[in-house]
Amino acid sequence: MKEFAEKSISAIRSQVGSERVICGLSGGVDSAVVAALVAKAIGSQLTCIFVDTGLMRKGEMDAVREVFTNHFKTDLRIVQAESRFLVELAGVTDPQEKRKIIGKLFIDCFTDEAAQIEGASFLAQGTIYPDIVESGGTKDAPAATIKYHHNVGGLPKDLKFKLVEPLRELYKHQVRQLGLELGLPEEIVTRHPFPGPGLAVRCLGEVTKKKLNILREADAILLEEIRAADWYNKTSQVFCVLLPVQSVGVKANARTYENAIAIRAVSTTDFMTAQWCRLPYDLIDKISGRIINEVPGINRVVYDVSSKPPATIEWE
Repeated sequence: MKEFAEKSISAIRSQVGSERVICGLSGGVDSAVVAALVAKAIGSQLTCIFVDTGLMRKGEMDAVREVFTNHFKTDLRIVQAESRFLVELAGVTDPQEKRKIIGKLFIDCFTDEAAQIEGASFLAQGTIYPDIVESGGTKDAPAATIKYHHNVGGLPKDLKFKLVEPLRELYKHQVRQLGLELGLPEEIVTRHPFPGPGLAVRCLGEVTKKKLNILREADAILLEEIRAADWYNKTSQVFCVLLPVQSVGVKANARTYENAIAIRAVSTTDFMTAQWCRLPYDLIDKISGRIINEVPGINRVVYDVSSKPPATIEWE
């Protein structure tokens, strides 16, 4: 990865020249590595923008602020846009449409903020090879588009920025290796992937603030217990999905009719294929008990035992 890093840094400098580059941060590994790579190449010419879509995990914004202000010491701009995203997503249930709406609105918010940054003409993105393949953007891609990624299928044709995508030929494990080569903290590099559209594609059906809050709390419990049991680094991706179904249950000796949460845990090296993880039964039992007892609106937890293919890692 050292040679790749050096070539990429040189290529970025050549492509960008003296112009300013903006990097859209999601809190995930890919955007973090891109930010580090571009920062190595052009230093103070980089401005990072984090759009708070309201679709992030619990504590996400605080974590991003900490990492990119104190570790990278970059010019970080945070855009509060939760209400705009929720309004646009109201009533939308189709997964592809959700991704397109989020991608377009993200760019709109991003563009509005970027307009206030003098000399900004480049957009750095954490697009990686599996994103392009699943969006049908390569010669050897599937005959049918599997799903649009916000940084591929969601980009408008009249995008006003020239793209900088140094990771577009890399798989996830290579991105992690590059991150370590660039000197990123291990806790950032080993962080599980998080989709660009955020929790919107883990909240099946219509996205609402109430449903997002339920999903956020359940997901926080899941990750807390996975880390405590020393399973975080033994898995490649672990998360909760809020299902668009309700079922009968019993709480405090009373009948309930509430939501179901699915737990997804997979192991993979390239994220093109993946196997579901055999988490210990006692760990699953503890996670399930905590979610049902601590998260209002949930009375059932199920475990996803599907591999990729035929299932994708994300549900939408």
